[in-house]
Amino acid sequence: MLDVIDLNIEFHDHITPETVVYDFDLHLEKGEIVGIVGESGSGKSMSALAIAGLLSRKHMKKRGQIIFDGVDLLTCSRGVLRKYQGNDICMVFQEPMTSLNPVKRIGWQVGESLRIHTSLTEEQIREKVIKTLADVELDDPEGIYDKYPHELSGGMRQRVMIAAAIICEPKILIADEPTTALDVTVQAQILKLLKRINKTRGTAILFISHDLGVVRSLCERVLVMYRGRIVESGSTGEVFEHPREEYTKRLISAIPKMEKLKDGQ
Repeated sequence: MLDVIDLNIEFHDHITPETVVYDFDLHLEKGEIVGIVGESGSGKSMSALAIAGLLSRKHMKKRGQIIFDGVDLLTCSRGVLRKYQGNDICMVFQEPMTSLNPVKRIGWQVGESLRIHTSLTEEQIREKVIKTLADVELDDPEGIYDKYPHELSGGMRQRVMIAAAIICEPKILIADEPTTALDVTVQAQILKLLKRINKTRGTAILFISHDLGVVRSLCERVLVMYRGRIVESGSTGEVFEHPREEYTKRLISAIPKMEKLKDGQ
């Protein structure tokens, strides 16, 4: 469904050009959940933003191909790209409070993609927004429709962002560190929600994270990035149980492990 071939991203906003992603390749099938892991600055979020078409076309040079629905999203016109953004390919970010507009009500924001990509009436949009808020397991969706972002908890705001991302029933959902700012209990709820969306809607998910434990519980395949390059890839079980690269081994060894207390210690 999605093929990223030889993607390279180079910034030109400094005196010396800086390459942040080298030779990135990704094949994503319908209904797959693929994780991209790596430390901060490894290029994982930059690669995801390129796939979502959210990188500026100024001050940077991008080479390669991002093929979706037979169209190269890297070189197509802005008008063509906008047909896919928020419709077929959507993104959920780490901190919803910076993504949501503080002066717009939740209902209006969740329904924005429908106004852009469909010809539904305002009443039809309202009905679909309320249904989608219920689909992401928010209590009292009618009440939340009229609230502002600051009136919701962090977990509720993240569910709102997921609702906004799935309301047009996209083929690909890109989740960039969507649980990092949440406590452990809410994090588990959001991961369960993403799994359900994947299973019931057949939505492919590209999950970006530095948390290997989360990736292991959610993803079928994983790409490991280091300094802008993919250093290892494969099934999640294969990569976690039999890592080949030294960097991957170090990442996995750093995952906190629950040890049984012995001798009262």
